[in-house]
Amino acid sequence: MSLIKSISGIRGTIGGKAGEGLNPLDIVKFTASYSHWVRLNSTRKSNKIVVGRDARISGDMVFQIVSGTLMGMGFDVINIGLATTPTTELAVTMAGADGGIILTASHNPKHWNALKLLNENGEFLDALEGDFVLKTAEADDFTFSPVDELGHLYEDFSFGQKHIDAVLALKLVDIEAIRKANFKVVIDTVNSVGGIILPPLLKALGVKKVVGLNGTPNGQFAHNPEPVPQNLTEIASRMKTEKADVGFVVDPDVDRLAIICEDGEMFGEEYTLVSVADYVLSHTPGNTVSNLSSTRALRDVTRAHGGSYTPAAVGEVNVVTKMKDTKAVIGGEGNGGVIYPESHYGRDALVGIALFLSHLAHSKKSVSELKATYPAYYIVKQKVELTPKIDVDAILAAVKSRYAKEEVNDIDGVKIDFSEKWVHLRKSNTEPIIRICSEAKTQTEADALSAQIKDVIASMI
Repeated sequence: MSLIKSISGIRGTIGGKAGEGLNPLDIVKFTASYSHWVRLNSTRKSNKIVVGRDARISGDMVFQIVSGTLMGMGFDVINIGLATTPTTELAVTMAGADGGIILTASHNPKHWNALKLLNENGEFLDALEGDFVLKTAEADDFTFSPVDELGHLYEDFSFGQKHIDAVLALKLVDIEAIRKANFKVVIDTVNSVGGIILPPLLKALGVKKVVGLNGTPNGQFAHNPEPVPQNLTEIASRMKTEKADVGFVVDPDVDRLAIICEDGEMFGEEYTLVSVADYVLSHTPGNTVSNLSSTRALRDVTRAHGGSYTPAAVGEVNVVTKMKDTKAVIGGEGNGGVIYPESHYGRDALVGIALFLSHLAHSKKSVSELKATYPAYYIVKQKVELTPKIDVDAILAAVKSRYAKEEVNDIDGVKIDFSEKWVHLRKSNTEPIIRICSEAKTQTEADALSAQIKDVIASMI
């Protein structure tokens, strides 16, 4: 069984002995520690915390423990029920709450669950804030409320519709153009909360022909829930038999968006952000941000529109921080995560779908034709497994030194930018491995660059 504690939250597998998985004892300590942080840092003092969850089998069990602990710490709980991560983020600000907790393990398999923590702005805690929660939990440095100061449980299941309404209100979402395009759309919502919110979203956007796959929110994921090509064979096949115009796939908490072309080919998760950014920048020129392991195509598209591109360390909170610093009009991550500040500072597949359909309708192109208008890059993601005794930081420092004549970025591991390609090396915080992400203009070149770096690492061990 696995339990991973990090500044971004606590996640693990359900079951097992205390300390081995995501068990009730750790959930109580972590929730109480977060409550203590909220009490010290919230400026709203509303005494309310929002809790939403995806459709995982363990969701109800985890919710009961989290909500009871929050009430034990003196907070009122707003239970928004089955809800996407971006819906929960928006609910925090809409409800004027002091914070929020999302119960989801994102793309992990069904036996995993997690607590993701939000501040009063509906944004993830940063490194210092997350570290405070971890240390507080480790030290049991929190105090439960006396009986007359216990919190209460309230239910409000209206935020899904409020989320949809907020998407429809975005200036660049062109409902009339989408309606006139008469798209036929196939969606795969992997038997989680996407099955609840995507059908009404598409209907509200004017899409009349929708084919739904795996739309029952029961947590029995029909395939590996990470929206990458090897897991999307069903929808790829249905695109052709249904003669559909576009396919959308989301992960269990609906913050990542994968797009499928009309011929069943993958649009490419890296190009979700690229295409949406192209549409946004064509109407509101400005700057963009993505993490260091995301495609160079976003940089190219941004410059073509006269804007400036800035890379950020991997992690949504790092991307958001850099977006605020650079006043970026669009940003996100190459895993299909679109962050559009006009809506909110969080990855949001609903926003991605609405903007992409608007873009597609205006382009008068098929999805495959639209993709062909963007710079073609190929990414390879691999890893090198090491032993615990190996000094990973020393290896990364040696690689940086070896390629010192190239453009090197070390804000998160080591990224080496060559004129026509790049490679990014990062160490894992939970296991002795180095993750290698390489990109080039052909698959062969990307594979060769990855192999070259792996050989360099091997020579240093």
